[in-house]
This record gives sequence, structure tokens and C-alpha cells, in this order.
Amino acid sequence: MMCALFQQEHVRLSSGVCGTNKRTVCRAAKLDKKTHAHVCIISKQCTHPKWGILLGRLDGRTANFTGASNLPSSFDNLTVLEKKFRDVRLNTVDLVALSGAHTFGRAQCQFVTDRLYNFSGTGRPDPTLNSGYRAFLAQRCPLNGNGSVLTNLDPTTPDTFDKNYYTYLEVNRGLLDSDQILKSAPEAQGVTAPIVDQFARSQDAFFKSFAHPSMGEIRCNCRKVNDG
Repeated sequence: MMCALFQQEHVRLSSGVCGTNKRTVCRAAKLDKKTHAHVCIISKQCTHPKWGILLGRLDGRTANFTGASNLPSSFDNLTVLEKKFRDVRLNTVDLVALSGAHTFGRAQCQFVTDRLYNFSGTGRPDPTLNSGYRAFLAQRCPLNGNGSVLTNLDPTTPDTFDKNYYTYLEVNRGLLDSDQILKSAPEAQGVTAPIVDQFARSQDAFFKSFAHPSMGEIRCNCRKVNDG
């Protein structure tokens, strides 16, 4: 490992050249004649946040098996989500910004059916769910249907990294309960809801917050934590 070089060199994600395959943007930063570091990001429209990163792996200074087994769940309420982020030294802005990763991808119906048919054990739908969106999801994820069926996390641009995730939270079209509570839960008012509002207005604000530096260090000896 060339740790001194890792500490000096930087690479920046860029959407400047998409090439013939517009679904993948890759850039390589040359370290020497034998070693290259590649940074890739998937985006159909080549839109994504950009941030400088040190070449090499960011390693944490501690290991926590229990913490690694206690990841956020789509069924967590806002209080639990905030605690899980706080436990790994991430704040409320980090919670809302990193949830924006759901601008990409799909989720299985099994994680949505309670919102559609038995929210919080009431035998009724989640009242915060937009009625038109609920009707669409009910067709996609019928009661007692195949729980493995996939549906888009972002209804219209599921392959593009953009702010639409927050735009849909504003109109109660968040797919997962853990998404919509960031805007609609009573305890979100004055806490996470204003951050959702900000990111819905400004894609640049979302990108900057999403690209907040990761916690960790570049090890000079990959077998041990740095001194000091």
C-alpha cells in the first residue's frame, strides 16, 4: 500500500464525459505505472453529487459488531432512526441526506404492504399516503400477493440521482414508511421536515449534504490504526 501517496492524491467524481454507456460514469486517477484507482457512479442521466475523496480505503478507528448488526430499518420510527444515526456520530441532516440514496433503486412489496393494508395494526392504510399513489401501489402490491415484487423507490426517475425523492415526500408519495416519516411524522415538524423542504427546493443543497466527508482515516499501515 502506498499510504503517503494515498494521503496526497485526490480524485473527483465528474459527469463531464458519459461515453457511449450513459448508465455508468467511471474515472481513473493514475497512481503509478502499475496502480490505478477507479471511482464509478451509476446515473442514467449522468447527474450526481461530486465530492473529493482520498485515494485508498477509509478505515474506522474502532470495530463494533453490534452496531453493524443494528442498521436502520424501513420499519423504524423517526426516534429510532435518529438514535441509530446519532450512535455512529451522524446528525439529523445526515439522516435526511443519506436517506436520499433512495432516489435510486427498488424495494420489495413486503416492505410496503403494512402501509397499504394494516398500518400500525389498524387494519387500514397509512393516512399520510397519497390516495392516488396508494391505488397505484395496491395494484403493484396486492394484499396476500408476491412479497418479492419490486417497485420503484422514486416513482418517476428511479435510475437518476436527483432531488425527486424529496419532491415526492412533499406530496406524501414516499414509498417506505421510514422515508415518509421524515416529512409527515408529528415529531418531524421543526426537525427533519424543514430539511426535506430544503432539499426538495435545492438539488445543490442535497448534493452538498450527501457528499459530507465520511468518518475514518487512511491508514499508513493497513494492519493497525494510525498513531496519534
